[in-house]
Amino acid sequence: MSGTTRTYTRLSVEQRRTQLLGAAIDLFGHRRPEDVSIDDVAAAAGVSRPLVYRYFPGGKQQLYEAAMRNSVDELTQCFTEPAEGAPSQRMSNVLDRYFAYVDEHDAAYSALMRGGSVVDTSRTNALVDEVRRAGTEQVLLHLGGPQPGPRLAMMVRSWIASVEAVSLTWLDEGKRPPARELSGWLADHFTGLLLVTASSDPETAAVAAKALAQETPDSPAGRLANRTVSLAGHVAHLVPPD
Repeated sequence: MSGTTRTYTRLSVEQRRTQLLGAAIDLFGHRRPEDVSIDDVAAAAGVSRPLVYRYFPGGKQQLYEAAMRNSVDELTQCFTEPAEGAPSQRMSNVLDRYFAYVDEHDAAYSALMRGGSVVDTSRTNALVDEVRRAGTEQVLLHLGGPQPGPRLAMMVRSWIASVEAVSLTWLDEGKRPPARELSGWLADHFTGLLLVTASSDPETAAVAAKALAQETPDSPAGRLANRTVSLAGHVAHLVPPD
């Protein structure tokens, strides 16, 4: 009588943990956290339920936090950009990567940023704050103002909040308009916020002057300036004569 012999691959502790976490990340990345169970993770990984608990004794909560930790690390990396070229182009590159992540991991991003789920805790909220801090630090680094005053810091943080809000609204609207359009729009928002803040804050004005000096006619900020020249004519009558 012939039979089939099954061959099992023995994984190290770290390999098995990575396998289970990968299955959980994939599930949380495509479903709401409330809709994912330990049985789902076990099935996706091709293992038993007790084995999942052996590596993640905290169950679903521990798996979720580990998955969110992975999301935070990837989102934080989106803000990392070489300090080369026009600052507005760097912001555009960052936004392209950011929206690519949101597009690919829409459910996980929504769960991380919106909170309020059954597995939401102070620890997961702290992870969201970590993304915001990392984004703010990287943006300030590219502006050459790593230790900003209150106005510049508030400007950058408000822009980061806008990126999050736009991303969530974009998901609610069925990912319309195209992500590339939103990236360019938000890059222009950044330049606009910088200029408006610089108009009434000397410290921001100094930072803006240094950053804008690196722009070119073909950079996002340069193209924005070209588009707004005609608009400036409509408000020219508001400027008092010398």
